[in-house]
Amino acid sequence: MTNVPQDIRQRVETLRSTLEDHNHFYYVLDDPRIPDAEYDRMFRELQKLEADYPGLASEQSPTRRVGSSADTSFHSVTHRLPMLSLDNAFSEDELRDFDRRVRERLGVDASVEYVCEPKLDGLAVSLHYEHGLLTRAATRGDGYTGEDITANIRTIPSVPLKLRGSGYPDLVEVRGEVYMPRAGFEKLNARLAEQGEKTFVNPRNAAAGSLRQKKSTVTAKRPLELCAYSMAVTDESVLPETHWDSLQQVREWGFRINPEMRKAEGVESCLEAYSALMLKRDSLPYEIDGIVFKVNRLDFQQALGFVSRAPRWAIAHKFPAQEELTVIEGVEFQVGRTGAVTPVARLKPVFVGGVTVSNATLHNMDEIRRLDAHIGDTVFIRRAGDVIPQVVKVVPDKRPDNAATVEMPEHCPVCGSDIVQIEGEAVARCSGGLYCPAQRKEAIRHYASRKAMDIEGLGDRLIEVLVDEGMVNTVADLYRLTKFQIASLERMGDKSATNLIAAIDRSREPALWRFLYALGIREVGEATAKALASYFGTLEAISGADEDTLQAVPDVGPIVAGHIRSFFDQPHNQETLSELKAAGVSWQEEEVRSIEEAPLNGQTWVLTGTLATLTRDQAKEKLEQLGAKVAGSVSRKTACVVAGESAGSKLAKAEQLGLNVLDEQGLLDLFQEHGLQN
Repeated sequence: MTNVPQDIRQRVETLRSTLEDHNHFYYVLDDPRIPDAEYDRMFRELQKLEADYPGLASEQSPTRRVGSSADTSFHSVTHRLPMLSLDNAFSEDELRDFDRRVRERLGVDASVEYVCEPKLDGLAVSLHYEHGLLTRAATRGDGYTGEDITANIRTIPSVPLKLRGSGYPDLVEVRGEVYMPRAGFEKLNARLAEQGEKTFVNPRNAAAGSLRQKKSTVTAKRPLELCAYSMAVTDESVLPETHWDSLQQVREWGFRINPEMRKAEGVESCLEAYSALMLKRDSLPYEIDGIVFKVNRLDFQQALGFVSRAPRWAIAHKFPAQEELTVIEGVEFQVGRTGAVTPVARLKPVFVGGVTVSNATLHNMDEIRRLDAHIGDTVFIRRAGDVIPQVVKVVPDKRPDNAATVEMPEHCPVCGSDIVQIEGEAVARCSGGLYCPAQRKEAIRHYASRKAMDIEGLGDRLIEVLVDEGMVNTVADLYRLTKFQIASLERMGDKSATNLIAAIDRSREPALWRFLYALGIREVGEATAKALASYFGTLEAISGADEDTLQAVPDVGPIVAGHIRSFFDQPHNQETLSELKAAGVSWQEEEVRSIEEAPLNGQTWVLTGTLATLTRDQAKEKLEQLGAKVAGSVSRKTACVVAGESAGSKLAKAEQLGLNVLDEQGLLDLFQEHGLQN
């Protein structure tokens, strides 16, 4: 840089700034200010100056959008905040139920304001900016871990390489949808066809394939765009009060936001927005498959929180899917990992919703009876949510004389166990439980999971091998494994085998609730298992209780009681329990204590920061033993906040609200006071 004349440096900076401005006008605002030829002249001038003066090279230069011919490696990236998926609504009633749940959880009678956003049919991505510069881009992946696609994202003209304006925090994350407009998709496919290459089925597949190109020069030639839909920052003090205002802020920083967005007061206004957008669907320059409704106030979003996979403050209302006619050629029954027996229609292949469909779910026998579906029927096929093919309607007039009725088999097609159906449930299930091969791998995976028996080292890959090699058929077989057997497996050395055997041995004397949860009884989660263990004290008492007695336990209703009773009534499951006992597994009994007697009954506690002497899960477990509910966010209803090292915004909010705060030693003293040793 020191040998570069001042006027050259100034010209380069001017060209870069001008070109980025015109990128913004063209790709984000759809408002070009100069002819393409003028843009091209400035672009070539900048390229030449950067080539003549290599010291002026910058990753933020518009010329870097052309990509690199070097292979791109898609490394794994852990998201700072999970990129959760959305729950779906397919009817007005389901959307009204969502709104009702929102208002009930917030404790408000008045209508709630929502932001209505078209649901673009593309791929969700996360963009990180440090000091205003793009430093990392990642795919959504499984919501927790995605792939680093920074090199390819940089080629998309509507992605700012540097945030515009000022006032942004040192670290900011913007999330959005990468998609391919209809016109660009058609031109791309036409070009690929001319070159004799494989074309894409639909714009979403084209966008996905373009983002995962090994060479970013290929991605740079694809007509991709990005539309931002949310902002997350590390410094919460700069967040606006509403989601709508946060999107306006993102727009000021140089991002495209969807011009079809609108605000809606209450669920009826949301339904009006849905109808209006559906009428415009086919005229939009891009594919959408529905509309997303998000609670506008960010404090309401925080109060509503999340379930395991989705936020409680947002929902996607899907548009009706495309439909086609075809013929049911047969029906097979599949057994899922949870034992659900699902009828699947084998269809005459038909092209619908961008793919060729040859199978479709019939859900259950109730649905078959509702449809009056027979083998040989002509049926309407719909890709529900544009993903899962379904049989939605039968055409009786086209039914052949030899059409056969569909009957549920009496025995599991995989293991031969009885198929049972609890009264009030639509789904039939294999009673094999831990015994059925169709459920075997999932049953072992759940049994060994961290919140169950916590057998460290027994991951999915190893379970696959152990089952496929015939070394483990039930969970009891885990305790018969030898170090020699494990060490003989591929990629399992002596040390790994020793560690795994030690982990299996450590699981021989579990807490009762852990063992009960590990059995995988339907709808008996961690909290229900703890409640059952605390109420009954022994597995024998639980397994011998009738449904009325089981329902005396908090949160155990008739359906859960039926699942528990069904599990313990099956001979195969009793055999597995006996085998576990014979293998040396001895679950601990618990002191029976009513909920009312628990010292922290009815209180909500929050854990934040790092604890030195116990893990967050261990602290949570002990607090729950004392009757507390452990939440993930702080509110006025929080009884106490436990603050470890590096406690952040939760501690600050607790202090602001004047809540009780304990340090780690105070928490340990509380446990000791009530007889819970660390």
